[in-house]
Amino acid sequence: MKPKYYISTAIAYTSAKPHIGNVYEIVLADAIARYKRMKGYDVYFQTGTDEHGEKIEQKAKNENINPQEYVDKISTEIKRNWDLMNTSYDNFVRTTDKNHEKVVQHIFNKMYEKGDIYKGEYVGLYCTPCESFWTESQLVDGKCPDCNREVHEAHEEAYFFKLSKYQKRLEEYIETHPDFIQPESRKNEMLNNFIKPGLQDLCVSRTSFTWGIPVEQDPKHVVYVWLDALTNYITNIGYDVDNQTEKFKKFWPADLHLIGKDIVRFHSIYWPCFLWSLDLELPKQIFGHPWLLMSNDKMSKSKGNLIYADDLVNLFGVDAVRYYLLHEIPYSSDGNITYELLIERINGDLANILGNLVQRTISMGNKYFSGKICNKKVSDQIDINLMESINSLEKQVETKMDKLEISNSITEIFNVLRLSNKYIDETTPWILAKDENEQDRLETVIYNLLESIRVCALFLQPFLPDTAESILNQINNHQESRSYLDNNSYQLNEPTPLFKRIDKDKILKTDV
Repeated sequence: MKPKYYISTAIAYTSAKPHIGNVYEIVLADAIARYKRMKGYDVYFQTGTDEHGEKIEQKAKNENINPQEYVDKISTEIKRNWDLMNTSYDNFVRTTDKNHEKVVQHIFNKMYEKGDIYKGEYVGLYCTPCESFWTESQLVDGKCPDCNREVHEAHEEAYFFKLSKYQKRLEEYIETHPDFIQPESRKNEMLNNFIKPGLQDLCVSRTSFTWGIPVEQDPKHVVYVWLDALTNYITNIGYDVDNQTEKFKKFWPADLHLIGKDIVRFHSIYWPCFLWSLDLELPKQIFGHPWLLMSNDKMSKSKGNLIYADDLVNLFGVDAVRYYLLHEIPYSSDGNITYELLIERINGDLANILGNLVQRTISMGNKYFSGKICNKKVSDQIDINLMESINSLEKQVETKMDKLEISNSITEIFNVLRLSNKYIDETTPWILAKDENEQDRLETVIYNLLESIRVCALFLQPFLPDTAESILNQINNHQESRSYLDNNSYQLNEPTPLFKRIDKDKILKTDV
């Protein structure tokens, strides 16, 4: 039996078209999912859209359409972006799906019957864009601490979840499970800023708007955002309060919830308590990834600094954009994107280091041996160094990927590619080609380069899937061993450029 691996992204809120910062998360999750499949796991990769709430109701009203029409439009656009970026999700969920709505009602009822939900009255401060309630002491300069927008007083009947009941248990769990929240800075923030100061019971229903899942026994209430949204991770794999399907039993608990750092609080505080109320296990890990900034500034519509994935893909191609997102965003600190930086990476890493190596090697193989290459095993120390580098790659990548250091994993692959380019310069195949006595040595050199390219292409599959496939097709070899083989053989196809160098000045003047 294959080991299982369940990875999810946060479900994207259907308030607007996603920008490249939103797209980063799905590409990051896709790379992890593809890598786990490559390593032999039975992967279930879930993503989707969060479609209820007051903000959606208001936006639909502004466009003179009903909320369902509005979320249908935005959810379709989000899914189009996920597909555009060649992401391999297994299920795209929507919180307006009838089964999800039904199970959420059952979950609400179970928590109510257990005594974990009770009716009360909310009086306090509310941020509509974040759909969050705040106390006076939590505000920053009188504004929402998450989005820095104005808040307004809210006064309404509501149901509350007894979050305070689980405070001590949650605190102890996080302290005794150091990998539960990653990176560590996020864990420390949750403990010190939110949990230890004291958890307040959580509002889980609203009456001031209607676009939500009705509370069965009290239909003037709709289930409030987080109890609706977070439970998507279980409702869509076959959970119901009295019926756990085989799929649910197989995949729960989730191995990884991959989310933005701004919603770690909801996933690491609300979600565990909801699960305990349902007598379910907690997910194994919550990873709060950093943000992607535009010119070192947070992207927002009001600032007019949004970049969209389809614009970048039209200019540079899918894998070039994937490469930048996966390689240039650090593990735990915010990354930065500009058109200038993106073009520099395409030219320097993709066109020069990777593309040039593949084209030069295939061209030499075709020129000197009509594309038919085998290993003549005329080797020297420099060949052994390259082989050792190729054979150490699996362990290097695995170590980094297990820590979710995706950028560093790609760096390890490109280190071997750089070494391969250096190997060409040091073995000088063009000089060997002039000496009839060095033909076996020349063929050995080209063989070693092809093995390096083949293995690197296999490791690039989770990150640059189309590029990796193109490389394997050009070298005409799909041998799946992720280590150097000394008895492989090649019948090369004609090389085609993987990435063309980009004229930065031309692009910046005409297209941006």
